Amino acid sequence: MKFLDWIVRLEWAVAAAAAIVFYGATGVSWWLFALLILAPDLSMLGYLGGPRAGAIAYNALHILIVPVLVLLAGHLAGSAVGNAVALIWIAHIAIDRALGYGLKLSTGFQDTHLGRIGRKSETFSP
Repeated sequence: MKFLDWIVRLEWAVAAAAAIVFYGATGVSWWLFALLILAPDLSMLGYLGGPRAGAIAYNALHILIVPVLVLLAGHLAGSAVGNAVALIWIAHIAIDRALGYGLKLSTGFQDTHLGRIGRKSETFSP
C-alpha cells in the first residue's frame, strides 16, 4: 500500500474516532450505537437486483451528504437522538473508508472509487 493510501485511511480513522467521541457527548445510550452501526450495510441487499441497483442502493447510504444534513438538522432542532443517529452513520462511513471500502461502481461490489477490494485488488484502477 502506498504512503498516500495510508494517510487517507488514517484521516478517515480520525474522522471515525471523532464521530464516536461526539456520539458519546450526546448522552444517548450506547445500545443505540450498537444497534445502528451496521444498519447502512443493509443497503447491500440492493445487489439482489444486480450490480447497478446494488451500487445505487449501497452508495445512497454510504455518502456523507445525508448524515451531515441530518446532523445539522438535529443540531438546529436540539435533538440529541437526531445528532446521535447522524454520528453513528458518519462513524460507519468513516470506518468503511478507513478499511478501504469506497463507493461502489456499477461493474460489481469489488469495484470502488478507491480501487478494487479483495484478493486481486492491484489489478483494478478506477
